Amino acid sequence: MTAPAAPMTRPTTALPDSRPPVRRRRQPDLYSTLSRVLIALIVIVQVYPLAWLFITSLRTEHDFATGDPFALPTSLTWENYARAFETGNLGMNILNSFIVTMGANFLIVLLGMMAAYALQVLGFRFSKFVRGLFLIGIIVPVQIALVPLFIDYSTINLLDTYPSMIIPLAGFALPMSIYLFSSFFEYIPRETYEAASLDGAGPYRIFGLITLPLSINTVVTVVLVNSIFIWNDFIFANTFVLSEGLKTIPLGLQNYIGAMGKTDWTATFAAVCVTITPLLLVFLVLNKAMIQGLESGATKG
Repeated sequence: MTAPAAPMTRPTTALPDSRPPVRRRRQPDLYSTLSRVLIALIVIVQVYPLAWLFITSLRTEHDFATGDPFALPTSLTWENYARAFETGNLGMNILNSFIVTMGANFLIVLLGMMAAYALQVLGFRFSKFVRGLFLIGIIVPVQIALVPLFIDYSTINLLDTYPSMIIPLAGFALPMSIYLFSSFFEYIPRETYEAASLDGAGPYRIFGLITLPLSINTVVTVVLVNSIFIWNDFIFANTFVLSEGLKTIPLGLQNYIGAMGKTDWTATFAAVCVTITPLLLVFLVLNKAMIQGLESGATKG
């Protein structure tokens, strides 16, 4: 006899759960919270002086003199900006600073790229030693060159000229520029240069058609970093400039100090706002290119 077969049961399929999944509340990360607080504090520290400077430049002279300098103004006026241009030769100062900044940056980029190209791409015997000599210039203080340069400029009649300011500013900025360009050129694959050489391109053609277009972000970085210091330079301009017509912005701000040390502070703040606005606008427009240039030229190199 055979045992009776067990009754067949139909397989049951589990019904899908229509309830929404329960999301676990993410616990706040202490590290990210502290990072955000620290970033907020840094932003406040950086932005507050600019905001205070702009607000103070709109205060009336009586309000600034009698009230709390850090309090909100009771009245606003644009007369401070008009008085800033009337009191000092602000337009000429801005033009002189622009000429000096552009001239120095032209020499810094041209000479820095050519030196870095020769040291890093072309290469020669003792190239690393030569690059080390250039980098030593980073630690050389500018003050030790004032007296020798003043004597040399007076001998060759170069005092009170634009080159008297442009040449030392470019010279002291070259070491850092050569370092940034060399680091970026090291990141460019060697196969790119070898392929161009096989096509018959010489070193000058490779420099103009390959190296220069690839270095745009690094050029922007070098120009922006140096422009901040050149635009605000006081020591070279104060040493080598003798006439009123060649004064740059830092020297021109001395015109707002009147007799017996009386200073027109509201007009001075208005003049400072006018002078820092171009740098702020350029930095805001080109900040991405500057960050990319620093990343490719300093870290990847």
